[in-house]
Amino acid sequence: MRGRIAAISLELKHHAPFTLFGAATGIVCMLLFHNAGQAVNHRLFLVFHPAHVVLSAIVTASLFKRYEKKTSLIKLLVIGYIGAVGVATVSDCVLPYFGETLLGVALPTHADLHHHHEGPIHDHGSAGHDDHSHEDCAVRPRLHLGFIEDWYVVNPAALLGIFIAYFWPRTTFPHAGHVLVSTWASSFHVLMNTHAELTATMLVGIFVVLFIAVWLPCCISDIVFPLLFVRSAPPHAHVHMHAHGKSEPEAAS
Repeated sequence: MRGRIAAISLELKHHAPFTLFGAATGIVCMLLFHNAGQAVNHRLFLVFHPAHVVLSAIVTASLFKRYEKKTSLIKLLVIGYIGAVGVATVSDCVLPYFGETLLGVALPTHADLHHHHEGPIHDHGSAGHDDHSHEDCAVRPRLHLGFIEDWYVVNPAALLGIFIAYFWPRTTFPHAGHVLVSTWASSFHVLMNTHAELTATMLVGIFVVLFIAVWLPCCISDIVFPLLFVRSAPPHAHVHMHAHGKSEPEAAS
């Protein structure tokens, strides 16, 4: 148990520099696409969130298959799907949503309020009704769950990653790529809900949200979750499928 805790702590430390850089690129994405509109930001979310699911499924299923060599395809599907879709949803959707709520990114701009104010007064002739309708207008953060609302893209992406891991369990890719894809997916979830002006204070808050949304879930998905189901994982199991620039120990083969 101590060995696993030490391995997880070490992996969290390894993830931090990549995640800091990824969060910075996420802020750049938000500045570039802030005025692109919800439809564009949703389409970009539909690129990066499924890509994150594919990569998470490959890592989760590959790590489990390599240490539990006699596992069945059904068990691999269950663990790979939950580990990829579940954790990617937390990383790209749930944690950004809570961050959006705390930071108030969905507060309407002055122009939004002015436009909303004009419509209901003409329709209802009552300023009191308009004040109440401000609370109901669509400026609150909305939790967008990809595997439900975009099921036709996200769920096949998870299956693709699992089958890649099943047939090629030693597939490797740069860890920085996984972090960047996850961060960009989280960024565009935030942008789908952003109506407020991106002030310096808000950008700092979003940076912290992006870092947390990627850092912990990535480690949970790639390491902690699959190893929970492995009966005897070696102490160096933290050296997983990401390419950190070092060759893998022989005992992992």
